[in-house]
Amino acid sequence: MKKIIYIIAFFLTYTTIGQQAFHNYGNLQTHTDAEVGFHTDLINDGTFDENDGGMVGFYNTSGDLTVSGNNRPTFYDMEVDVRNDLQLEVAVAVTNFQEFTAGRVQTPRDRRNVSLDYINDAPYLGENDDRYVDGYASITGVLDFTFPIGDDFRLRPMRIESQAATNTARGAYYFEDPNSPNFFPTSFNTNSFDNLLFGVSSFEFWDLDGDIETRVTLTWDDNSNIPTLVDDINNLRVVGWDSNLRQWVNLGNSTVSGDLNTGEITSELMIPDNYTVLTFGTSDMLLDGDLEIYTAVSPNGDGDNDFFRIDGLGETNNELFVYNRWGVLVYQREQYHEAQTNSDGFAGISEGRATIAKGEKLPVGTYYYVLKIDGEKDRAGYLYINE
Repeated sequence: MKKIIYIIAFFLTYTTIGQQAFHNYGNLQTHTDAEVGFHTDLINDGTFDENDGGMVGFYNTSGDLTVSGNNRPTFYDMEVDVRNDLQLEVAVAVTNFQEFTAGRVQTPRDRRNVSLDYINDAPYLGENDDRYVDGYASITGVLDFTFPIGDDFRLRPMRIESQAATNTARGAYYFEDPNSPNFFPTSFNTNSFDNLLFGVSSFEFWDLDGDIETRVTLTWDDNSNIPTLVDDINNLRVVGWDSNLRQWVNLGNSTVSGDLNTGEITSELMIPDNYTVLTFGTSDMLLDGDLEIYTAVSPNGDGDNDFFRIDGLGETNNELFVYNRWGVLVYQREQYHEAQTNSDGFAGISEGRATIAKGEKLPVGTYYYVLKIDGEKDRAGYLYINE
């Protein structure tokens, strides 16, 4: 009897629009045993945020559904089973539990306040490469939180620490080139970075908003092209775009795990709102046994990284080869320690016996080096020529 009375109460507070939408302009509330399923769009212009129990689900096996209106609905439990995605035109909140069964939750990336909001540390379940928040999600609570966000049918989580959730944090993932973003009024030049960096990813970035200090953890997969940045994940860094400096800033590497194809990296403490977007970068020095290899070259005459520097070669018999991205040799030198001493080190100029366009300045970009030392394993990796 309780459920029958409850459903009758619904009919007093909504209208249907051509059988296409459920339009709430009154006061709806679910309780402990309630189970409400929407098979049409929901327009919420009334009150639907005082639910102290029950489950609200969105179901469509062949198309999409939309939640719109002037007011944010807040559900206790929520299920998404919409084959062609649940579209949010107004924010939707969950206070207890949310489940991804089929489809994504899509939010408008040009309106960051329209998001799927997890309140009171509400957990979620069922996320994968086909089921996640395609756009913005937020968290308000007291626990660590991993945003179930992604783009281009790829789940790419981002994690923050508990303190950052107490004042609401919001995030989204973008599988786009930071140099030409689609939903930001400015670009994020990956060739502009501080002296502690020598490269920044041009494949993807995250937006994290919040005003409380936290460490942030970013994830990568084989589409992140991490090998174009490093050959050792310990040299990865989290980097953030500083809009005042107009450059990428090194946010550190407190922990890192995985391999070049999949893994995650955690920054040092940072305040999200100080940085417009985040992505991967790499520092300007590799430790390779007893060698220190400075893999940034910026031949602008300022005395800082004007040539490719390798410390620790001593008097070894060695030979250095540098190749461009197409595998063409652009520099070759025996006894590289002598070249450095004589200021003949690789300075972004095509040189050597077998190089192309000898004497010409090489373009900004990624190059590959091979260092051969008699009696030792070859050393190889990426280096970067900057302006």
